Amino acid sequence: MFQRLLSPHRRPAGNPRHNRRLSAVRTIASNTLIALGLIFSYSVQAEIGEPEKEDLKFGFIKLTDMAPLAIAYEKGYFEDEGLYVTLEAQANWKVLLDGVIDGQLDGAHMLAGQPLAATIGFGTKAHIITPFSMDLNGNGITVSNAIWEQMKPHVPKQGDGKPVHPIKADYLKPVVEKYRDEGKPFNMGMVFPVSTHNYELRYWLAAGGIHPGFYAPKKGDISGQLEADVLLSVTPPPQMPATMEAGTIYGYCVGEPWNQQAVFKGIGVPVITDYEIWKDNPEKVFGITKAFAEKYPNTTARLVKALIRAAYWLDENNNANRAEAVKYLSQSNYVGADYDVIANSMTGTFEYEKGDKRSVPDFNVFFRYHATYPYYSDAIWYLTQMRRWGQIAEQKSDQWYIDTAKSVYRPDLYAIAAKALIEEGTFKASDFPDFATETGFKPPQTEFIDDITYDGSKPNAYLEQFPIGLKGTTTVK
Repeated sequence: MFQRLLSPHRRPAGNPRHNRRLSAVRTIASNTLIALGLIFSYSVQAEIGEPEKEDLKFGFIKLTDMAPLAIAYEKGYFEDEGLYVTLEAQANWKVLLDGVIDGQLDGAHMLAGQPLAATIGFGTKAHIITPFSMDLNGNGITVSNAIWEQMKPHVPKQGDGKPVHPIKADYLKPVVEKYRDEGKPFNMGMVFPVSTHNYELRYWLAAGGIHPGFYAPKKGDISGQLEADVLLSVTPPPQMPATMEAGTIYGYCVGEPWNQQAVFKGIGVPVITDYEIWKDNPEKVFGITKAFAEKYPNTTARLVKALIRAAYWLDENNNANRAEAVKYLSQSNYVGADYDVIANSMTGTFEYEKGDKRSVPDFNVFFRYHATYPYYSDAIWYLTQMRRWGQIAEQKSDQWYIDTAKSVYRPDLYAIAAKALIEEGTFKASDFPDFATETGFKPPQTEFIDDITYDGSKPNAYLEQFPIGLKGTTTVK
């Protein structure tokens, strides 16, 4: 691309003089090329316009699914759009969200539940939106070696003696009951109250007849442990293995590489991936404030273009670029885990019990299956789980779910970026949903571990199907 040729080297963000100098170079070069009669296709570039804000700081948590940000930076896709980006690891999800809200960060790798929860006022109140979904799948549930040894007698075996997958929470239930009978709390970790990990862990437990507890914000109880058989608490992702090794928790749900880290350290066994809980489930999103998108529409479109290109690169040619991606992610400024630990899942395999490595080519999906498109139905699933566990305390109408999803998930902004990439010739129209007919709702999804079908257009009917959880007019007593 023309801009890439003019700015082949990355630079640290925050240098306005350098920025102005590069802008001047671009202007002179552009005029020179026009004078020479060279033809470039700028129709879309002109339509989107130059970025209103060039120097940007984006936050992330040290997880492999921050990869689109790292790749957009390392491959120069941000610079191709005239954006000069600093990527900065954040201490935890709360710090990250606060940074976006108060403007210290221009955007961030976020839990899908964070923009939704902030917009409806659970935990904090701010209108956060997402024009880009970062990935599908990518999480797992790990238990300590001691818990695994107690589960194993209940787990069906293959002919070679290895466990039959998926491993359901049904096989954990006798262990939890034993702890309860002995008067011992059964503690597990997840990364944040509105994280996918919290909802996936709760979904898995409840599908096995284990109650993960309710939230009761109107009663001042946000522990999420009311009526619980298993007590879930927050632990930052990189601290999960050490917290489990110390015995504070007996297991956890987290993204990679922190499940594989437990295998490499010999302290735990990942028993199930979220791909097995809900096949091709949506995971992280890229979050910005609504005010940012309105103030800087060109910048927003351009950063989404860069992220789409990065996601495509990550999945290109059947994951052919993943080994290179792992080299970047293993750097201390990104994820900072050993290459082999990250590669264990990022390159299409997943190791459960030590030595039991299985092929899971879709463990991480960044572009396939329209992974980058922010579907309303994905947002509504998260909202149903907030309602199911009491974070949304009272019944809401189906229309409320739909309206809330549309105020946060912004496929209209995504489409601007995607159409620009199509017109430039970088992508084909077939790489994306058909924007003329796409409704934002996926067809009913059936591949859940409990065989319950999810139809995003009927959230209340979906909630009615669960034997454990709030539904209808029920509230936490």
